[in-house]
Amino acid sequence: MKRRTFLTSSVAALSATAGCLGGGGGSGAKLSATPTDGDTDGYPPAFDDQPAERSIDTSSFDTVEENGVQVPLAPIDVVHYWYKRGEARIADARGKKSYGKSHIYGAVLSQASEKRRANNDPVMDWPKDDLIVCYCGCPHHLSSIRASQLINAGYENVYVIDEGFWDWHDKGYPMRGSNVTSKPKSWVISGEAEASLAGENAWARHRPSGQMESTDISDAGSYELHLKFHEVGPDSTIEVETPSYTVEGKLKDLATGTVQG
Repeated sequence: MKRRTFLTSSVAALSATAGCLGGGGGSGAKLSATPTDGDTDGYPPAFDDQPAERSIDTSSFDTVEENGVQVPLAPIDVVHYWYKRGEARIADARGKKSYGKSHIYGAVLSQASEKRRANNDPVMDWPKDDLIVCYCGCPHHLSSIRASQLINAGYENVYVIDEGFWDWHDKGYPMRGSNVTSKPKSWVISGEAEASLAGENAWARHRPSGQMESTDISDAGSYELHLKFHEVGPDSTIEVETPSYTVEGKLKDLATGTVQG
């Protein structure tokens, strides 16, 4: 296991050393399909203040059903404990833009999508019995999709951060990226689809930047997409897709009223 020594977990300290993107930091930096931390193992750096070993009852975790499996939701304090002890590999299920702006230090990019593509995804080379934690920012829908894909592929010890990445961000836990202090505005898009699609996924995408979000369609056919997209404003074009329709419009319009096919 390749480990990097890390002596402080403050956001301020990380901001000064956050230029980890190829071509330098900033919004214009090019994003690579491979992890910008330079490693593909998903492990955090080695900390000089590891917490004492304690027992974790993972059977007590809440779960969410996704793709026919129950995905366990690990509380963020447990994930932080695993993280500081170097016991878990971390996978970011968001898009490249979000990952490039800020991500958990050591995490690799392993995007959720309707169809999993293994190309350039380092997680596909990890042992299937290793402890893996996925995360996203919504707080846990994209990560649950990615985790369910891994579970269905035979990975045996997969969890997601229940509270999501932005709680990690707010707590000042270790991060890397071109702008770790940036936190995008939250937008909510509400929509309706056929009740027969309950349990299926609704998606929102900003095609120019590759940012995306997803949520489950409820038993009544309604859904809410919570977007935290970097450098996306009210006049940005967003695509909303369900299994029965696709709608495209300005974010400010989609975020008012109810999206329907």
